[in-house]
Amino acid sequence: MTFRFSSTPLDETALRIGLDDPACGGYAAFEGWVRDHNEGRRVLRLEYEAFEPLAIREGERIIAEAIVRFGVEHAACVHRIGALEIGEKAVWVGVTARHRDEAFRACRYIIDEVKHRVPIWKKEHYESGDCGWVNCERCAEHAAHDHDHKHEHHSHVAAPVPDYSRQIALKEVGPAGQEKLRRAAVLVVGCGGLGVPAMTYLAAAGVGRIGLVDGDRLEASNLHRQTLYSLTDVGKPKVELAAARLHALNPEIDIRTHPVRIDAETAPEIIESYGLVIDCTDNFATKFMLNDACVRLRKPVIFSSVYQYEGQLQLVRPERGGACLRCLWPEATRDGLVGNCAEAGVLGPVPGTFGTLQALEALKLLLDLPGQLSEELLVLDLLTLAVTRVRARRAADCPEHALREPAATGDAAHAGASELELFFDSLEQALAAGFEVVDIREPQELARLATPCARVRHLPVAQLLHGQADMPRTGRYLLVCASGRRSLPAAQELRSRGYGEVFSLRGGIAAITRRGAPSTV
Repeated sequence: MTFRFSSTPLDETALRIGLDDPACGGYAAFEGWVRDHNEGRRVLRLEYEAFEPLAIREGERIIAEAIVRFGVEHAACVHRIGALEIGEKAVWVGVTARHRDEAFRACRYIIDEVKHRVPIWKKEHYESGDCGWVNCERCAEHAAHDHDHKHEHHSHVAAPVPDYSRQIALKEVGPAGQEKLRRAAVLVVGCGGLGVPAMTYLAAAGVGRIGLVDGDRLEASNLHRQTLYSLTDVGKPKVELAAARLHALNPEIDIRTHPVRIDAETAPEIIESYGLVIDCTDNFATKFMLNDACVRLRKPVIFSSVYQYEGQLQLVRPERGGACLRCLWPEATRDGLVGNCAEAGVLGPVPGTFGTLQALEALKLLLDLPGQLSEELLVLDLLTLAVTRVRARRAADCPEHALREPAATGDAAHAGASELELFFDSLEQALAAGFEVVDIREPQELARLATPCARVRHLPVAQLLHGQADMPRTGRYLLVCASGRRSLPAAQELRSRGYGEVFSLRGGIAAITRRGAPSTV
């Protein structure tokens, strides 16, 4: 056990024996002692108490988090309970690592988290004859400003127990339904605009095990829709941030983090241990890959996607022979043909609404409530509040889609891309080479950064592919966007429609801008 309580004095020499490892070059330890004063009052002695079942479980989680987060080899924490005299050791933390920096940081992390998360509290006996239980948050705040004293001093209050009474009061839920949630295991793929409300409501409802998959770090531009995080978190891995927030919301549940970009190779192993998957990603390649993996593993999966003010919601039940994504779209839509949040823009409540709907649909499924989505795609326009339901029947050839290789991701998704990309120092150079240059960016993008050439046609990608583009198939076209990420798949799509000479500008407008000042031609 890496976290435990002791009713007898702590022997640091004996405690560190369990951390000895010849592969480790760094060792750091923290000792918290009982001091003789608090907030100007003379302290004679104190007593520690703990709610041990919950405290040990939370303490073990903290140790496990520190080992993973800082890459240390071994870590342990022992806390005293019972009566302690002045000068006695109240808590000990020890960490061994390959290097000292990791050991120092992990040790600090463990004691800070133990202070604020583990249900330990103490009763101080004062010289005046008074005694009382001390609020841990107030003491921690004072300790943070007291850098001169030698002996760390901390206290705790009991953590409240999660209360599910409001949902248990529903006759469709009740104690039996709450127990179903406690035994459930749900995987949330993507900790962004959709994932934040989805995982938050699942944690608050008491879903026993929640897996989080995301390989990204938080960016400041995420925060208007990913409200679980804060500005000071920018640059940190989202799965770590999300896990910490969910633990604070509900310390009873088990949070498993997978800080990776899930792909066809890793998906089956990750998905296998969960009963339900919620897709909260923002790209089609991953959605179709998850679809194929879940069909093969016969796992239900809830899909959602948003575009500006509208979104879609679909529940796929392969274990019941239901329709999947490929029943509606046999071929995965190429990423880049539909703008993501960064390119097309989005109001924060839009993904928030659809992530909440995903959580609701998940709870309906786990509790076997009526009204679950079945053989249909729900489309909701949040500007007009218009709701459309599209029938999604299983296609006759769906088994062929499920058995073939999952949608390619990464470099494989761009096979043949090199011959479709052209490099020019300026758009004038492309025009001189006989190309019609087509800027497929959205109007709001043009307002922020004009095309660095006057003789360019402006045609948003949606109009290019789905409107009346008036582009003869015999023409020579160079498609440009902000970075080339949309123009390349658009060129691939037009090639598949019979356009023989359509290309993408490598690097997009950004590359042209970096190479020289805009032209006024």
